[in-house]
Amino acid sequence: MYGSGGLCVRSAVVSDAAGIARAHVESWRETYAGTLDARFFSEDAYARRLGFWSGYLAREPRPGRMAVAEQDRVIIGFANAGDAVGPDAEHGFTPARRLHLFSIYLRAAGHGTGAGQALLDAVVGDEPAQLWVLRGNARAISFYRRNGFSFDGVEYRDPADANLIELRMVR
Repeated sequence: MYGSGGLCVRSAVVSDAAGIARAHVESWRETYAGTLDARFFSEDAYARRLGFWSGYLAREPRPGRMAVAEQDRVIIGFANAGDAVGPDAEHGFTPARRLHLFSIYLRAAGHGTGAGQALLDAVVGDEPAQLWVLRGNARAISFYRRNGFSFDGVEYRDPADANLIELRMVR
């Protein structure tokens, strides 16, 4: 269903994989250029993300919850959450919550539209959850704080990239 300004948040389907992969790479470029290496924003990165999201969306049953935000029928963001298991949720630490927000990415054009909130609501709702946020990402940190998340003191430093320092937030 499309709301004001042509914005719609809905459950993701298999045919959304290319739009999700493009929104993933472009939102990273808009948010992290100058912080992360350009390899994260390349066409190779897009191809890898397309492969990942195609496989994820095709799994039956799907291993988590996934929603997309569309603006005028173009995917501008997405979010997915699921059980707090595996390296992306744990980063070597015991999970603090059973539900993990694995990703929520929104193109800059969608900032301030309510799409981010609708995406979070669609995959996490008001449930207790955990997430990792890149240190210094003030916009995301502020968003999560408004939604009741706070830092729990756990920090992950990626051994392969000194600029990738993530902080865990919980509610």
